[in-house]
Amino acid sequence: MYTGKTEKACCLCGNPDTKTRLDLPPRAVPLLKHAEPIAWRDIVGEVSIYFCAADWETVRDLVLETGMSPLSRCNVAHASFDLREDFEALLNDVRDEPDHSDLEAEMLADADGILENPEDPYVEERDVVEARVVQWVFEDTEAEA
Repeated sequence: MYTGKTEKACCLCGNPDTKTRLDLPPRAVPLLKHAEPIAWRDIVGEVSIYFCAADWETVRDLVLETGMSPLSRCNVAHASFDLREDFEALLNDVRDEPDHSDLEAEMLADADGILENPEDPYVEERDVVEARVVQWVFEDTEAEA
């Protein structure tokens, strides 16, 4: 079974024709809809969610104008991420959980940098939305860290 990252459909409506992707830290998974059975600590690298053109406009407005996170409405079944290999089942060997600290520190620093200077000509609107959602992920999951 392939557990690698692939492009998925819109996480809100399931439309396979997507326009925009947001990359989030693994700790975002529990904030997504239907995420209960997924052990987010077994995810290697970032989690990507995709939006179709119509839903992207809604997400943009929700984040930038209303100040709300769209994650609770996003179906984790349409998220793209890599799971670590299940060595316990294959080799009867126990491996450590992936260490997310470097990835999380980098994603949070990038988000903070973007939001400190959103008028930078090299910063796109998508970058600002992604940065704000990343910050909310850390705020919402701070107690779980």
